[in-house]
Amino acid sequence: MTNDLSLRNLTKRFGDFVAVDNINLDVPTGSFFSILGPSGCGKTTLLRMVAGFEAPTSGTIAIRGNDMANVLPNKRPVNLVFQHLALFPMMTVAENIAFGLNRRGVKGQEAHKRTEAILERVGLPDFGAKRIQQLSGGQKQRVAIARCLVLEPSVLLLDEPLGALDLKLREQMKVELKKLQAKVGTTFIYITHDQSEALVMSDRVAVMNRGAFEQVGTPQELYGNPATPFVARFVGDNNRWAGSVTECSGDAVVLQTDEGYTFRARAMHDCAAGRRVNLFLRPEAMLVEPADTKGMNVFTVTLRAILFDGANSRLLTVTEQGHELLVRLPQNRVIENLEAGRQLTVGWNPDSGICFAAGADDVFVHDAEGAA
Repeated sequence: MTNDLSLRNLTKRFGDFVAVDNINLDVPTGSFFSILGPSGCGKTTLLRMVAGFEAPTSGTIAIRGNDMANVLPNKRPVNLVFQHLALFPMMTVAENIAFGLNRRGVKGQEAHKRTEAILERVGLPDFGAKRIQQLSGGQKQRVAIARCLVLEPSVLLLDEPLGALDLKLREQMKVELKKLQAKVGTTFIYITHDQSEALVMSDRVAVMNRGAFEQVGTPQELYGNPATPFVARFVGDNNRWAGSVTECSGDAVVLQTDEGYTFRARAMHDCAAGRRVNLFLRPEAMLVEPADTKGMNVFTVTLRAILFDGANSRLLTVTEQGHELLVRLPQNRVIENLEAGRQLTVGWNPDSGICFAAGADDVFVHDAEGAA
């Protein structure tokens, strides 16, 4: 497998502030790779170094095996799509797309042929004569991508390009971008703070926090087997209990929560009796009024409210000790006519709960924007 992008020990400092901290990464050719993290975690700084707009403090950047040290941004085989697109309103769609070609000396019939071909590839045939003001938000997005792809970059960098779109259009464009990348085959590197964008579109995702990668894996790996407490809390919804381990055998643990519950779960790191841990459990892992509770962790909660969101609706519940929990609302119509104040039995499989050793890194932090 070849790699379009390789980063080795990449670091960027702004004075005493470390924006990017010793990053190592390989992005395979033709993949859709996302960098996911909160504002200020360093992801934009990382992307700007790949594009050549920021110089690394140390480390190397290689694109298709070629070291990018001292290579100017306009000489690198990458293009960058910004959140605000930066299309030229006084130009037609075709003129916008051909702008970069003209700057490279490709003009006339050759520029026209390549412009028409890329419009066909992004699903906008016969749009060349239109003005930018005549386009919808999604069409503008595709024109901005086409303007980059026509230059045949090895890597297309996308800096939160859906951030300025409304919610419904963002949902549509997530699917469109995934289909477009698969069709054109260009390597996409996409940065976002929106976990839904990263999980839906990406082949692999790097979760970034405080300048470093917490975990790199497939969306399924990040969601089902988070490597750190930060990933567990940042990727998807999670309920959390604090407690102490009472028994440990391999990755199977028994813990007593601070509320007094005894749960069986699995540990992501070595554990021992007496160790303080945090237990994370997805809302969808809890079954409401399970018919068979054998082998389950079972307890009772009181319903406070139904958070309706169609198929993704959840129940806001509270334990006897006042601990709020989110529970995914079943869509099988077995549980109907729910009202606030009703007591419910919930159960969950021990394999669904993940324990991490308690410590400073289990605090969920959104760093200030700073230089990142």
